[in-house]
Amino acid sequence: MSNVTLIDNNYLGLIINRLCYQLIENHFPFDNCVLIGLQPRGVYFADKMVERLREISPKSKIHYGKVDPTFYRDDFRRSDKTLLAQPTEIPVDLEGKTVVLIDDVLYTGRTIRAGIAGLFEYGRPKSVELMVLIDRRLSRQLPVEPNYVGLSIDSYDNQKVKVMWKHEGATDDKVLLLTEKE
Repeated sequence: MSNVTLIDNNYLGLIINRLCYQLIENHFPFDNCVLIGLQPRGVYFADKMVERLREISPKSKIHYGKVDPTFYRDDFRRSDKTLLAQPTEIPVDLEGKTVVLIDDVLYTGRTIRAGIAGLFEYGRPKSVELMVLIDRRLSRQLPVEPNYVGLSIDSYDNQKVKVMWKHEGATDDKVLLLTEKE
């Protein structure tokens, strides 16, 4: 298997800054906006986004939560393995608010669809926007398109995007493209 670094720690910092300023441009002062990290992997990226937003705009009240899509997945009952759900924590009523759903990698669109279904258990948002760190453009199975993108890539079926976080034991935050040899 070969590895290519798509995003290193320095580049990730630039991407997070850019995306934060796009959010500020579109949603400042965040009164009617809620950022929601998609469990489990999108939460790590969302945590970094919220931390940086709070540094840039300390007087803004950033509403932040997490949603678990496990029980809303279309493949929920197709596997014999036990699924482990993560907690859903949504601190405010979503009714009439703009929700920015945040995930690490957009691949087929199925996890995003499940996450949106889970959101509607907590109110009817005015709108839902999508932010992803990596958009794997050529692999969509559902009509899902992100509003905010860290990096768009074209990849093959034998490739996998691996987002590695320092707090999980990696030496640095980074994104790798792994290619299996055929």
